[in-house]
Amino acid sequence: MSEGESSSYARLKSQSSLKDILAVAIEFERTARDFYSDLIPKVSKNLRYLVEELAAEEQEHFDLFSNLANNPEMVELTKAEVMTPASDHKFSDCIHLPDLGDKPDDQAVLQYALMREHTAMEQYTALAESTEPGPIQSLFQFLANEETKHKNELEKIYYEIIHSGGV
Repeated sequence: MSEGESSSYARLKSQSSLKDILAVAIEFERTARDFYSDLIPKVSKNLRYLVEELAAEEQEHFDLFSNLANNPEMVELTKAEVMTPASDHKFSDCIHLPDLGDKPDDQAVLQYALMREHTAMEQYTALAESTEPGPIQSLFQFLANEETKHKNELEKIYYEIIHSGGV
């Protein structure tokens, strides 16, 4: 491969179709929803409401992506190639869930939730920046803002529970 071919190949390799990106995002949100749903009966009463909220929010995100991916009007848009964000490997890694045991401690649950929200925030922000203006960019911007709000809320709760001795 010549130098020009090599850089062209690298550019192509760093791109994905929006359809592929949506498929990963759908799986990310599905695993998060399932993880939090399974966690509800295992967490302390201090965190139960939060884990229930997280499960519901992940379901909403799953529904948004699924509806977009299955919308016949979006077929052409989802064929578009976009730059794969640098955060993509961390985002994909979040599909593999940790085993927090039958009685996870509050700190472990909150740390994991914070990591997921931060990773999603980075991913959706990068995708919003790399997509053309329109409904898909708006969706990624909306989700990046949602994940940022969730992360900020989790940080407050983490501080209250872990550093201040309770809610």
